[in-house]
Amino acid sequence: MLEQIPYFMKTKTIRQSVNFSAPPSRIFNLLATSKGHKAFSGCAAKIKPVVGSTFLVYEGLHGKVLKVEKNRRIVLSWRCDMKGWPKEHFSKADFLLKKTKTGTKLTLTQTRVPRSSFTGIRDGWKEYYWTPIKEYLESKK
Repeated sequence: MLEQIPYFMKTKTIRQSVNFSAPPSRIFNLLATSKGHKAFSGCAAKIKPVVGSTFLVYEGLHGKVLKVEKNRRIVLSWRCDMKGWPKEHFSKADFLLKKTKTGTKLTLTQTRVPRSSFTGIRDGWKEYYWTPIKEYLESKK
């Protein structure tokens, strides 16, 4: 699913780290299961932590699960159906979870993001993932 990038397409890498006050198993389930994703996002989601399975979240983000290390890592081929995202182009989103004294440090590395979509995708992780996950966890205390 990660095809060769056309020579004329410029891409960038997004790197973000965020801390959550929940164990890695909880964060993993929020990111990698349909029930968990829907719980924090409020949107229908189809995702499971099975290599080779497809996912669809937020009615426009989709791809395949490339790698799973339960409660530690999930790697996705990741595509956004939005203006400026080249047809059939997939980036790679790698979520690494590390246990900390207060919960979990999540590090996202997303490669092959078209430059034309970089700012929107970068900000979207904060708006549609990190902030809602923190709000969801806070509401469940």
